[in-house]
Amino acid sequence: MQLRYAFRVYPDAGQGLALARAFGCARVVFHDVVRAREDARKAGRPFQTAAGLSRKLITEAKRTAERSWLGEVSAVVLQQSRRDAETAHRNFFASLKGTHKGPRVGPPRYKSRKDARQSIRFTANARWSITDSGGLNLPKIGAVKVKWSRTLPTIPTSVTVIKDAAVRYFASFVVDTDPAADRVRMPDADRTVGIDLGLTHFAVLSDGTKIDSPRFLRRAEKKMKKAQRELSRKQKGSKNRDRARLKVARAHAKVADARREFHHQLSTRLISENQGIAVEDLSVAGLARTRLAKSVHDAGWSSFVGMLKYKAERYGRTLVVIGRFEPTSQTCSTCGVKDGPKPLQVREWACTACGTVHDRDHNAAINVKQAAGLAASACGAPVRPGAIPARREETGSHGLPTEPRAA
Repeated sequence: MQLRYAFRVYPDAGQGLALARAFGCARVVFHDVVRAREDARKAGRPFQTAAGLSRKLITEAKRTAERSWLGEVSAVVLQQSRRDAETAHRNFFASLKGTHKGPRVGPPRYKSRKDARQSIRFTANARWSITDSGGLNLPKIGAVKVKWSRTLPTIPTSVTVIKDAAVRYFASFVVDTDPAADRVRMPDADRTVGIDLGLTHFAVLSDGTKIDSPRFLRRAEKKMKKAQRELSRKQKGSKNRDRARLKVARAHAKVADARREFHHQLSTRLISENQGIAVEDLSVAGLARTRLAKSVHDAGWSSFVGMLKYKAERYGRTLVVIGRFEPTSQTCSTCGVKDGPKPLQVREWACTACGTVHDRDHNAAINVKQAAGLAASACGAPVRPGAIPARREETGSHGLPTEPRAA
């Protein structure tokens, strides 16, 4: 399977200008492809082939006075930008036909040089390399300093250089991992667990463990509001406004990084300790339209479940996602009697059939585990057939815990 490993890079002033030039050239080629396709559609002509677009918009454009500066950056960057535009068109047409997986996709839009995120991609054809001193040597940019936080498992196939809203640069490497080697690193476990995700506690496990919600956004909200007020008072187009905008972006990036690291650590711990994991399919988009929207986004359930999915695929674990309409909070986990819906403020309730007093979240976690069929699984054996495809994500902490973590 393919994964992405992201590392912070620190270009100097000259390299920063070269990266800005590469970002701009890639954006221009993307716009040219979108414009060429749109003009062909309006005129009723067939779309040009990929080879025709590459020859006209890149090779021949470099020889003109208007686009001669395209030759100042690596040709691979321009070719990858053209492919991105073509992929966007294919996804749009597949969405119109109903063959595209996921939500509907609109036509590709023009990018702005003021966009918060800028990126360029180098494939193996670009002849980029990692130097002996640990730098990342990029064509027509130079050797960029990299802060290596871990070792790459295999040789990367491509690297994407990203600039985010907080003016931080990252190198994102695509690597092909070896499933057999990964499963050797993660020995089989004899436990299964059900997870009930919530807001009071981020997660309650079927064994009774309660994991508090860090509430990263709520804790930083006061400081972020102050930075946003300062930004709103600055005059548009001024240097002070640029500095204030950067301060807001860095505050948001700090919260997002802390949340992502928490998700990675918790998901890795659950994967390493359990052979089978059951979780409920929550309607995050629906909950985000309620008065709990800020808390729901602060929890980041979708990101956490996505990490569980690809880590379960990588390390030979089984993840079962049960339906969101399963009455896990209404059913007694002891006798199985459905006791009816209960308001959110009811955190404990007694079963009218058997009299058992339940903690609402713990009872739901047990029901999630039972609904997934993990209650009686064999030690070390697969608890549910079928592999779950992993989603490609920017990875964080993938190392295994070196010592047992406290619940």
